[in-house]
Amino acid sequence: MASKLFIPEIRNSIEHTVVTLLNGNQLMNYNTVNSPRAVGDAVQGFLEKNISKCLPKKLVTKINTSFARRSMADLAFEDITGNYYVVDIKTHNLNTNFNMPNLTSVERLARFYGDNKNYFILLLVSYKIEGEQLAFDNCTFVPIEYLDWSCLTLGALGWGKFR
Repeated sequence: MASKLFIPEIRNSIEHTVVTLLNGNQLMNYNTVNSPRAVGDAVQGFLEKNISKCLPKKLVTKINTSFARRSMADLAFEDITGNYYVVDIKTHNLNTNFNMPNLTSVERLARFYGDNKNYFILLLVSYKIEGEQLAFDNCTFVPIEYLDWSCLTLGALGWGKFR
């Protein structure tokens, strides 16, 4: 059974809330606004602290934001039916032309999906730099299997790495 979190109205609500919260808080200063790594770290840190405001309380339980740096997850949670969601937060500067973030290894993803209650979610956050501030344009909350293969590539390391 598909998760209720992927019903369009619920996904849209999550995405809207993330963008609204990010735009309501200035995360960067003039020294760091042009650093993609600093922006990514700031967005991740902010969402780790505020993700409970973005997810539907009636559907979500057990939020976890403590993961090792090399983990697949930036945060994770369970829903009321026992599904487990690992969320990888990725930021995208719309002012740049080339973007290809590393997602996860094919082997790691295959092991993770060995349990049909697991979902690997990408939380893709797009932003523009306007002067010395960030303007968050949109957000996509999507399981990796919902992405079209045409937007993914495989690196040639071991089993491969999705990018």
